[in-house]
Amino acid sequence: MNIAQIFKADTANGTGMRVSVFVSGCRNHCPGCFQPETWDFKYGQPYTKDLEDRIIEEVKKPFYSGITLLGGDPMEPENQEGIISLIRRLKSEVPGKTIWAYTGYTFDKDLVPGGSRFTEYTNEILKSLDVLVDGKFIQEQKILGLKFRGSANQRL
Repeated sequence: MNIAQIFKADTANGTGMRVSVFVSGCRNHCPGCFQPETWDFKYGQPYTKDLEDRIIEEVKKPFYSGITLLGGDPMEPENQEGIISLIRRLKSEVPGKTIWAYTGYTFDKDLVPGGSRFTEYTNEILKSLDVLVDGKFIQEQKILGLKFRGSANQRL
């Protein structure tokens, strides 16, 4: 897994002040995507133990409500092992912080057993999240006033 970027003190991708971790890799290639560079699985820097440590230390700061995982797409099969590693540490070392995730895939179709993005880690990831925003960004359904979503089809 690669990390495209980390936003500190982010207030746009979830409630409260958050650390937002943008993973690399997405096969949806939604027209109008605000970060098409993250489609490339090799974009950014490799996800390492050192980088994970730095993310955890940042989230520990008392002014953060939690972390948001987005991208790219954290639910691409190639990203799920790294995502669950981070989530397990967050749950252990920073209990009480919320975990949000954004995916272009749908909870009830793609992320269920037999779904196109289901892996051995999917259920544990989903059970660990406080909020999942699912569904592709659809430019024709873009509504600027939607809270925490880019298009009307996306669900919280």
